[in-house]
Amino acid sequence: MRFLFVMDPADVMSHDKDTSFAFMRGAQARGHECLHAMAHQLWHEGAELWADVRPVRVSEDSPHVTIGQPDTVRVADLDAVFIRKDPPFDVEYLHLTQQLDLVAGKTLVVNAPAGLRAANEKLFTFHFADLMPRTLVTSDRTRLLDFVSTVGGKAVIKPLDGAGGSGVLSLNSDDNNARAIVDLLTREGREQALVQEFQPEVRQGDKRVLLLDGQLLGAILRVPRKDDIRANIHVGGQVEATTLTTAERSIVKQVGPSLSKHGLYFVGLDFIGEKLIEVNVTSPTGIQELGRHTGDEPEQRVIEWVEARCAAP
Repeated sequence: MRFLFVMDPADVMSHDKDTSFAFMRGAQARGHECLHAMAHQLWHEGAELWADVRPVRVSEDSPHVTIGQPDTVRVADLDAVFIRKDPPFDVEYLHLTQQLDLVAGKTLVVNAPAGLRAANEKLFTFHFADLMPRTLVTSDRTRLLDFVSTVGGKAVIKPLDGAGGSGVLSLNSDDNNARAIVDLLTREGREQALVQEFQPEVRQGDKRVLLLDGQLLGAILRVPRKDDIRANIHVGGQVEATTLTTAERSIVKQVGPSLSKHGLYFVGLDFIGEKLIEVNVTSPTGIQELGRHTGDEPEQRVIEWVEARCAAP
C-alpha cells in the first residue's frame, strides 16, 4: 500500500517522540510505501486532486529520516492519507481539508476532513459538557473575571486555537495581572478565550488517552514540572505509565462513538481528575511514549486498522 503523510517538513521529526515517525515506522515494517507532502503541495485541476510528494523512510539509526526524489501522484490512487499537520487550524489547514474532500470514497483520510472542520479541539469538547470541569468561552473581560471568582478565584485560561500548551496561563482573582492576561488572550475583547475551573489534580498529572476508531488504544500520564501548570510533553511534562479509572473508561465509552461517527479515527483525549479537558484531533501525539511504557508497538495496531479499512468495501 501507499500512504501519504501531509504534515510539516519531514526532516524535523523527532525519532523518539514524533507520532508521525512511529506511523511511518509501523507502515514500513509492514511493507508499505510512505510519501510526504506539505499542505501547499496539494493541488487540483478540475476535481482531480494531485500531490507533489517525496518518498520518505525512517530509521532508528542515523540518519533517522531519508527523503527521496520528487514525484507527482494522483491522491485517489493512494490507499490512505494521514493528515499530520500541526495546529493551529488556520486558513491553509481549512483549504487542505476542502481539497481532500475531493477524494472522499476513494482514499481513506485519517482524520476525515469534514470531522476536522467540525471539531475545534477546544469547542468540540462542549458536546460532552457534563463530563468537563466548569468552563466558559467568551471575549468579555468582566464575564471572564466574574467566572474566575465564581469557581473559587483560580482558573486556567487558553486561546481557542492553541496547541501544545501554547498560551495556557493561570488566572487568579488576586493577581494584579489578571485583567492584563484576559486582555492579552482576548486581544482586548476582539477574540474569544476559554477559561476553566482549575483542577488541583493536575499536580499529579493529566492523562493523554489515545483512541482508535472510538476504542481505547492506551493512555499515558503527563506530569507537569513543579514550576508549571502545563503537563504537555512539548513544554517539559514527564511521562509515566498509567491506567484508566472506571470513571475514565466510562467517558471513553460515551465519547468514542461520536468521534467515529465524525470520522475522527485517531484521537487524543485529555483527562485531569477524571474530567474531560480536551479532544485532540488534528495531530494527536503520545504513541511513542505509550509504546515505551507498554513494551509493544501501538502504532502497528493503527496501521493494521488502516489496512483493514482500506480493504473493506
